[in-house]
Amino acid sequence: MFRRLTLALAAAPLAAIAFPAIVVAQPSDLARVSDHLRTVETMTADFTQTDRAGKVLTGTLTLKRPGKIRFQYEKGVPLLIVGDGKALTMIDYQVRQVSRWPIGSSPLGILLDPSKDMSKIAKVVPSGDDRILLVEARDPKHPEYGIITLAFARSQSAPAGLMLQGWVALDSQNNRTTIRLNNQQFNQPVSDKTFLWDDPRPRGPRR
Repeated sequence: MFRRLTLALAAAPLAAIAFPAIVVAQPSDLARVSDHLRTVETMTADFTQTDRAGKVLTGTLTLKRPGKIRFQYEKGVPLLIVGDGKALTMIDYQVRQVSRWPIGSSPLGILLDPSKDMSKIAKVVPSGDDRILLVEARDPKHPEYGIITLAFARSQSAPAGLMLQGWVALDSQNNRTTIRLNNQQFNQPVSDKTFLWDDPRPRGPRR
């Protein structure tokens, strides 16, 4: 059950991007997103995750660029997702299962690597609200990888004038996972030990 809830977060590589013909390029906004990603070295936030069936889970997100992220779910949820700079790892302690994907093959790669050229991997899509900036990414050669859409609110008090509000990931089975963020804190000290995890597999190595 918990694997299905997070599959859309980890299964969609971002190699080449295609968008509807109606989308008008906004390079200044993409540049602003790039500035935001480069400016924010660390971020912590509370998150709310909602799946297609309406199942809601909460937890704490910790991000440290480049490449590190941790989704610590609420008490009682035997699931952990950690990016250690090389791979995105999902640990299901209930069934003692560990799954790994290269960071570059994850939709979260767009958030974790500030060196990416946004003009080559993403485009701005209409939001219907001038206060909200949406960036959508998908690989037209591999529709099975799904789509990810990042949502930023324009805010003068946030880094580069943007506040990451969350994202929506849609996989090829039409399973939608929505992440909403609150209480974002930027550029506070974050230890690399935050991204360690205990391997639940019998005699598994500690990471």
